[in-house]
Amino acid sequence: MSTVRHPASMTVRALWLFALLLVAGCASIPEQRQVSLPPAPQTTETQTPAQREHQRILAAYGGQYDDPKLEAVISKVVDRLVAASERPDLKYKVTLLNSPAVNAFALPGGSLYVTRGLIALANDESELASVLAHEMAHVIARHASIREAQARQAAILSAVVTDVLSDPNLGALALAKSKLALANFSRAQEFEADGIGVGIAARAGFDPFGAPRFLTAMGHNADLKSGSSAADPRATDFLSTHPSTPDRVKNALANARQFNAPGTAGERDRKEYIGLLDGLVYGEDPSEGFVRGRRFLHPKLGFTFQAPEGFTLDNTAQAVLGLKDGGNQALRLDVVQVPAEQTLDNYLVSGWMENVDPHSIEDFTVNGFPVASATAKGEQWSFRVFAVRFGSEVYRFIFAAKTLTPEADKSFRAAVSSFRRMSLAEAEAARPLKLKIVTVGPFDTVEKLASRMAVVSKPLERFRVLNGLEPGQAVKPGEKVKMVVE
Repeated sequence: MSTVRHPASMTVRALWLFALLLVAGCASIPEQRQVSLPPAPQTTETQTPAQREHQRILAAYGGQYDDPKLEAVISKVVDRLVAASERPDLKYKVTLLNSPAVNAFALPGGSLYVTRGLIALANDESELASVLAHEMAHVIARHASIREAQARQAAILSAVVTDVLSDPNLGALALAKSKLALANFSRAQEFEADGIGVGIAARAGFDPFGAPRFLTAMGHNADLKSGSSAADPRATDFLSTHPSTPDRVKNALANARQFNAPGTAGERDRKEYIGLLDGLVYGEDPSEGFVRGRRFLHPKLGFTFQAPEGFTLDNTAQAVLGLKDGGNQALRLDVVQVPAEQTLDNYLVSGWMENVDPHSIEDFTVNGFPVASATAKGEQWSFRVFAVRFGSEVYRFIFAAKTLTPEADKSFRAAVSSFRRMSLAEAEAARPLKLKIVTVGPFDTVEKLASRMAVVSKPLERFRVLNGLEPGQAVKPGEKVKMVVE
């Protein structure tokens, strides 16, 4: 959740769409969540379309991540791949994005983007090279241009759905179909890019089996994330836009075997690569707020709250979004500007949300902050809305439920009651998680090392995924492994 101010206008129709997009599954997204792209940032008329797209990507993915050593390694890998490609005349500009998502993509003009989340998941240079070569293959085969045109059509459809359609069910269905069509259209391209990319990596001297290894790692990572929502590009991983199936891994293996037998040739440079990851930020950047279980903390803005039991939270560029297990309840927290002279009661019925029941409005305080609450009713969803005045801002908690039972309403109130100012000590202690590279000792086991991981959920599974270990595979004394520490 950034400090960007959000417009104070939202109709129940838009809220329906928000709830449906949050709850309804989309066949093109492995996590079974709809992806919601933030609006493009305002730009000057002097910027080229490529520059505007670059700025939009930076805004959507948390900006650029500054790590000169990593950038130098990525540039070195790209240079080797370009020299070995079918188009050594093409120029590529690589940007490292400050996002925990495991993602990489290319624009038609040769701009390559890699997230620090992907860098953290890779275990050697050949795995990184496989991703970069795959994206270069999209550019060489002009897939990026075709996908850009398809994305524009999807964006137009999205605008029509948002601005014109009055039936939220039809709107959600139309958006889901547009994304499914885009994924289906690109499926054959992905196999083609895999083949081209493996060839480029092999000719550049990298281990061609880096591709199937990393595809497998991304599949395990997606499985690990399957219980969470992906309602923001920063949480959208590579497999959300690059469909993966066992057949695709088999295809990558078949392509790699055309060049070498497993383990016989090709550079991996694991020791050098792993060493560069020491100190890399892992997960969310606290400067934009972060999630710890059901709790959300924002040291920069100075507040925290805890979602109701059973909710999974996502911190997006526009808001904090939450979804309860089963998909019958959702929440959104954002910040708006409300004139100091306007009461919170008046704000709730000022038109930003339709069908607010004026008889349901009530005023109270939460940890010293003024709060106004009301209910609103849609055809399929009921809403409980809270407006909290925190300093010069107003924070909106919008809870949606298929059925607003007294029990659900009580849990929503409890979540808002947990909203409070963070202490100075809490804010100073809210540091990002980082990777620490450690040497496996003679008595270390996967279980022992995993128990030292500073992660809330599934530390053992996360340790295995992070280090490319299959179930049952042991660590070897003397080798380097990645740990998540505070």
